[in-house]
Order: sequence, then structure tokens, then C-alpha cells
Amino acid sequence: MTLSIEELNQMKQAPVEGMLPAIAQRWSPRAYTDKAISVHDLKIVLEAAQWAASSSNLQPWRFFVGKKGSETHRKIFSTLAGGNQAWAGTPDVLLLGAAVQRDSKGNLNNYALYDLGQAAASICIQATALGLHAHSMAGFDHNAAQTIFNLNEDHAIGAVIAIGYQTDPSALPNEQLQEREVAPRQRKPLSEIALTDLATPFAF
Repeated sequence: MTLSIEELNQMKQAPVEGMLPAIAQRWSPRAYTDKAISVHDLKIVLEAAQWAASSSNLQPWRFFVGKKGSETHRKIFSTLAGGNQAWAGTPDVLLLGAAVQRDSKGNLNNYALYDLGQAAASICIQATALGLHAHSMAGFDHNAAQTIFNLNEDHAIGAVIAIGYQTDPSALPNEQLQEREVAPRQRKPLSEIALTDLATPFAF
């Protein structure tokens, strides 16, 4: 399937009237240019995480920021699985998210990973609003990341997030990735996720 970037993004957009554009337009491409993200825009993306909600306002998220060409970028990239390394070296920024699981008194924060997820979602939505795209990855060596960044048992690893400027799917290095890039998006119906009990959908 040959699609322009505009046609592809239109196909991927959530068909929900009234949804915030940055949420409706957000999706996770793998085809990126190597264009640098301005310091201004990268700061705004990270400030979106800074202002995410968190339990007891603990703000447990930490993001290791790897701009292309930096040692941090090299470290994060080295942990990626081969399938992700095939494309994720091109976008300008790689982030590694982690959550601090204890508060200043040493008490366990059971919501640290939940809050990290909220911060990561804010990053992805803000990136979309700025004309960027973000792709979160679970395919990386968590143990290697923990070692490389000197994380201890009080830290929970989240995901790696690639951020950059989208390009045509034909830039991807193999046919399998290109096919995945243009595949239609699929979502479970609301009847499976909005419930009144485990067997009963919420009635809109």
C-alpha cells in the first residue's frame, strides 16, 4: 500500500468526534527523519511530564534523555532489541523512563509505575501537539538498562520512548516494518473496557 504521510496520518487518526486533536492524532510510527528537535520543543515535551498528575504529588518519574550523538542516546540504544534497533536509531531523541518506588521516608509507593505512565502519556500527547511523533517500546533489555544507569531495587523501569519527525514508510529498512507502518489501527470496543462489572458493559 502506497500512502502519503498525510493519508497515512488521516487513516491512523481516531474517528471520535470531539476528542482533543493531539489525542486523536497520536499514534506510534517507526519511520522517522534524523531532523533535530529544538531545545525549546524538547523542553516543552518534558515539561508536559513535569506537570502530570501523581499520587500524593510524589512525581516519581525520571527520564533519561538521549539526544542523538550523546552518550545517553548511545546507552539507551544499546539496550534495544534488534527489531527496534532497526529503526529507533534514526529519530533524534530516545528517553528511558523509570519510577522511584519509595518516598522520602522510605515508604513504598504502590502507584509509582501508574504515575510514570501518566507522565509518559503526557510526553506522547505533547509531542503530537508540536508536530512530532513518539513511539514507546517495551522491547529492550531491562537488566542492561538498570545496570547502565545505576538503578537499584527502588527503581522500576518503564519504557523507552523514541521522539522525532515522521517520514515516509518507505524509509524503513525492510518490508515487514513497512507493512506494519501502514496497517490500519485496531482498538477493542468500548463495551470491553467500559464496564459496570466484569460481565456487563457500561450503557452509554
